[in-house]
Amino acid sequence: MSRRFAVLTALAAVCAALELVAGRGMSPATAWDVLGGGGDATERHILLQLRLPRLLVALGAGASLAVAGLVLQSALRNPLAGPEVTGVTPGAVLGAVTATALGLAGWDSPLAVVLAACAGGCTGAALLWLLAGRGRGDPAATAVHGVLVSAVLGGLTAMVLLVEPGELGSVVQWLVGTTEGRVWQHWHLLWPWALLWGTAAWLLAGPLTLLRCGDETALAAGLPARRARTLALLCAVALTAGAVAAVGALGFVGLLVPHLAVALFGADLRVGLPGAAVVGAVVVCGADAVAQLSSRLLAAALETGGLTLPVGALTACLGAVLLLAVVRRTPDRTF
Repeated sequence: MSRRFAVLTALAAVCAALELVAGRGMSPATAWDVLGGGGDATERHILLQLRLPRLLVALGAGASLAVAGLVLQSALRNPLAGPEVTGVTPGAVLGAVTATALGLAGWDSPLAVVLAACAGGCTGAALLWLLAGRGRGDPAATAVHGVLVSAVLGGLTAMVLLVEPGELGSVVQWLVGTTEGRVWQHWHLLWPWALLWGTAAWLLAGPLTLLRCGDETALAAGLPARRARTLALLCAVALTAGAVAAVGALGFVGLLVPHLAVALFGADLRVGLPGAAVVGAVVVCGADAVAQLSSRLLAAALETGGLTLPVGALTACLGAVLLLAVVRRTPDRTF
C-alpha cells in the first residue's frame, strides 16, 4: 500500500509540474526559469498568482469529489452512485448560475459566488432529505429520489439561462466545470472546508466499511446503520458543495475515481479514502494539464488566441467511456 501511495504521490507531482508550465502567457522554458527564481514581474505574477492557485484548486477539488463519491457509493451500496445522486452538484450549479447570470446584489467576487453555490448545494441536499426521509434510509430509494431532485434542479438552471440568455458565456464554467480564472481566494476558501469534511469522512471509515457489507452486517456489529448513513451523506454533501462551488460540475470524477481507488487500495476505507483523495487529485490535475496543452495546440492550429478547453469537458468524455465499462462489469448488482 505504501508503495502505491508513493507512486501516486510522484504522479501527482509530475502532473502538478506539467500544469504549472502548460498554460498560456509564457513558454514552458520561461515558467521553469520563474520557478528557479528568474523572470520579470509579469511572468512571476502569471505563475505565482494565476497558475499556482489554479493548480492547488484542481488538486483540492479532485480530492474532495473523489472522497465524496467513495463515501456515497459505500453508504448507498451502489457502484453507480456519485455526487449527482444527492442533488448537490446540480444545486450548487444552480446557485452559482443564478448569482452570476442575474447579478444579484453585485455577486461578482469569488467569495460571493462560492457562498451562492454552497447555498444551492445545501438546498439540493435538503430537498433530497425531505423526499428520502420517508424511505427510512433505504439506499435504492435515496438514489432514485436523488435523480429526481437533480432533474428538477437542472430544469431550474435551464430556466435561469432562458431568462438571461446573454449570460451563457459567463456561466458555462459552472455547467461544464473549469479551473480557469481560479485565484488564491478560491484556494483559501476551499482547503479548510475540504480538510474539515475530509477528516470527518475518514473518521467514518470504519462504519462505512461495514455499510458496504450491508445493513444486516452493520447491525450485527452493533452499528446503527441509519445514523451512520446520515452522517456519511452529510460529509459527502459538504465535500461536493465545496468542490462544485470552486470549479463547477466536473463530470464523472466523483463517480468513477472511487472505483479506481477501491481497485488500488481495497475495500478498507481507512486506506481507501486517503487513496481516493490522491487519485482524484491526480485525475483532475492531470486532466487540467492536458486541457491546457490541448488549448495551446488548438489555438496554434486555428490561429486564435482565445480558445480555452475546460477540464470538465475532458473528464466528462473520459468518464462516459469508463462508465460504460463499469456498467458492463456490474449489470446485475447493486454493489
